[in-house]
Amino acid sequence: MLKRGSLKGGRGLFLALLLLCLWAISGASTAKVLMIIAPEGFRDEELKVPKELFESKGLVVEVASSKRGEARGMLGLRVEPDLSLREVDVARYEAVIFVGGIGAQVYFSHPEALRIAKEAYSQGKVVGAICIAPVILAKAGVLEGKRATVWPSEGRTLAALGASYTAKAVEVDGRVVTANGPQAARAFAERILELLAR
Repeated sequence: MLKRGSLKGGRGLFLALLLLCLWAISGASTAKVLMIIAPEGFRDEELKVPKELFESKGLVVEVASSKRGEARGMLGLRVEPDLSLREVDVARYEAVIFVGGIGAQVYFSHPEALRIAKEAYSQGKVVGAICIAPVILAKAGVLEGKRATVWPSEGRTLAALGASYTAKAVEVDGRVVTANGPQAARAFAERILELLAR
């Protein structure tokens, strides 16, 4: 039989464990966004503007590239990716976003980039791409039969790969968001946030 006095120490331990559990649950529920950049020639604003907006809303943003080590943007931004594409476990993220810029071409036929795009889409994540990066989604089969936009030079490419090219600044079809360049970076990020809030 338990004595009345023995509950006092147990109560403190119980409360400490309860607080620890609540802290763990709240940390685990923080939405994570993965942003994928080229190792050279990503578009600075297409990373910086959405990333800052996501973080201001309390989202955790991780940056991946094809390799570890400093990545350089077209306008001089330098970034140390958090992980390489090989290390990406799509299940850990609520959204996967491909950043554009001239360097994004390296992912048009990159096996890991295409794997990530396919997995994110098949797992029902929010999938985004901006500037020329929607071509990555198209090559992965994600845009087939979907409304999408892209940097104007790649409009025919998207159409040839089965997308319905709209030429809009930002296009949303289901949980896929595409945008046509750096001037659309904020609106692109806002549409992604709207989908994550649903």
